[in-house]
Amino acid sequence: MLATLIPLFDETMTVKAYSLFAQKENRLLNPSYLGPGITDGVNVVGLDLVESMGIETLSADKEIFVEINSISIFSNLDEQCTAPHERLILLADHTITPDEMYIRRFRELKEKGYYLAIRKLPIEKFEAYQEVLRLMDYILLDYKKLNIGNAKLFFNKYYPNIKMCAVNVDSQEEYNILTKMGGFSLYEGKFFRLPVTVSKETEVAPLKVNYIELLNIVNDADFDLSEAADVIGKDTALVISLLKMVNRMTVNSEITSIRHAAAMLGQRELKKWINTAVTNELCADRPSEITRLSLLRARFAENLAPLFEMAVHSSELFLMGLFSVLDLILDKPMKEALNMVKVSKSIEEALIEHKGELAPVLDFIIQYENASWQEVSRQMLLRQIDMDPVYDAYTQSLQWYRDLLGA
Repeated sequence: MLATLIPLFDETMTVKAYSLFAQKENRLLNPSYLGPGITDGVNVVGLDLVESMGIETLSADKEIFVEINSISIFSNLDEQCTAPHERLILLADHTITPDEMYIRRFRELKEKGYYLAIRKLPIEKFEAYQEVLRLMDYILLDYKKLNIGNAKLFFNKYYPNIKMCAVNVDSQEEYNILTKMGGFSLYEGKFFRLPVTVSKETEVAPLKVNYIELLNIVNDADFDLSEAADVIGKDTALVISLLKMVNRMTVNSEITSIRHAAAMLGQRELKKWINTAVTNELCADRPSEITRLSLLRARFAENLAPLFEMAVHSSELFLMGLFSVLDLILDKPMKEALNMVKVSKSIEEALIEHKGELAPVLDFIIQYENASWQEVSRQMLLRQIDMDPVYDAYTQSLQWYRDLLGA
């Protein structure tokens, strides 16, 4: 199975929900799955992931949109997943028609406490789908294909209880215009992670300068533990985080100083922890999804290393994923952002020029994030990578992120 989570934001750039897109088969290896109307089976594929990992691991306290189709809508959802109904939003796709059997089933699901949503519904079909729309809690709309003013009037008049969600929001400018106009409850698209391309005359905050100093210390080929410990001691949040980490890894050890704690971790583990913890702190004034994206990419890239026959580069891939949004964190073009930290030439090539030996892993991760399953399947086929290890690499990244926050 392949699965990924795509965030939906409100007007304050706060993540309110995730869309869970999943695919059970590699459709390039199974051409019969490429035809229209073909499904992944009777069960709702995404619910397998929700049930196996737990909804808290996937989305903390947020709702999850899960795709249903013309077949899986009739499956026994209660048996497939024990997650609270009010946390799940069943997202109807184009295979569900406005026939009485579907309308009846939607009513049954509403009575059980599920929320309902629909996407990819053309404007010309709104009238035919009247009975379906009356049961929906959300509708996902490509705002580029409609007049927003007319859409607001239409839904306020005929479906006042339905929440409009704008999808395919591809730039920060588009997001700002839409939020200013109002009418949409949620926004989905690439706008939150587009690279910074324009150089700005802005100074990096003093606290961030300390963090960057620490990154540069530990990313030297043979850094000094004591020097790193002294910089950590300048920031209370990092000190607390370090002590928690050491306490988890050691038993019955009295930590007498920050230098002692650093020595307990050792050079390799301290370097990895600092890169992770410092990036987390650097993201403190950014949308929370940037932190999540950075950390998940780092772990996912590391987990993918053996699948791409790059196990010896796993640490470098971790750092590449971690710094893949450094431009957003520091609000500078990637080249300028990377000039402030010490990274290898391979990482620079991958993040700035999108080439070199590490670049294919980053491209694969981005395609995976976007649920571009056909391209993901193509790349797996070319590299003879099986689906299950990729799925495991992603879900293990989600579990690691959950545990990291718990720490």
